[in-house]
Amino acid sequence: MGLSTRNQVPITAQRLLEVEVPPLKVQHRISGFIGALDDRLALLRETNATLEAIAQALFKSWFVDFDPVRAKSQGLAPAGMDEATAALFSGGFEETRRGPVPRGWREASIYDVAQVVYGAPFASSRFNTDGIGRPLVRIRDLRDEAPGVHTDEVHPKGYLLTPGDIVVGMDGEFRAYLWGGEQAWLNQRVCVFQPKAGVPAAFVRASIEPQLAHIEATETATTVIHLGKGDIDRFVALVPPDDVLAAFGAIADPLYARIVANKQTCRSLAALRDTLLPRLISGQLRLPEAIAEAEEVV
Repeated sequence: MGLSTRNQVPITAQRLLEVEVPPLKVQHRISGFIGALDDRLALLRETNATLEAIAQALFKSWFVDFDPVRAKSQGLAPAGMDEATAALFSGGFEETRRGPVPRGWREASIYDVAQVVYGAPFASSRFNTDGIGRPLVRIRDLRDEAPGVHTDEVHPKGYLLTPGDIVVGMDGEFRAYLWGGEQAWLNQRVCVFQPKAGVPAAFVRASIEPQLAHIEATETATTVIHLGKGDIDRFVALVPPDDVLAAFGAIADPLYARIVANKQTCRSLAALRDTLLPRLISGQLRLPEAIAEAEEVV
């Protein structure tokens, strides 16, 4: 059909188009299978939310509210804690410029517990959507953990973001993400907080989150707010003795490892679902074969 602007199919013609679909019984079976995958994805995401909440609650109890120290200072046994772990905490406080903190703890620079790695300025002229090279993580990719472009460039200052890394975007909004996506190059204006030996990732992440939120809330700009190295240089952490950190890590590290593993399973299941559905509808794949493929992922 010739038009002055663009070709189009009229509604009346669209109503005459025929679409080949499986029998209704097969449709119901396919729908049940895909629904089961969606339910599995929802359960994994809910599980991760619960695991995140547990890690955050434990950090707050130990390192913000000082519940074990407060209990011992009152002659009580810390709730929900075995004697060996309780013995690691002091039974009193000392005054500091930030207020009372447990005896033996210290306020330190964030660099005492983590190294900060900044993304490199990869050339946009070498970005591609054809899967050539490695994925490149930009700020827009952090929330969904799905890089939109690849690059064949190997930058001399490049850093490969790895599952389990704590990654922060430095423009617009400042969130500390626990990366669960695939290994990818880190683009400029994105940074990673690498915990030092003996420091749990959950401790570093929970320590920087309120400071990132404070900068975001107080930063003013005519267009987009920015996080700079100067801001990060002022980050601090209240650091307990090493044995307390180790005890926290013994609980929090497995939680984080499971969160990352669940994220990877979610990504695999979602990709499998999106691949199998059109093949099932077209009849290229039988349902028992699709179920077998899904069971391999789960």
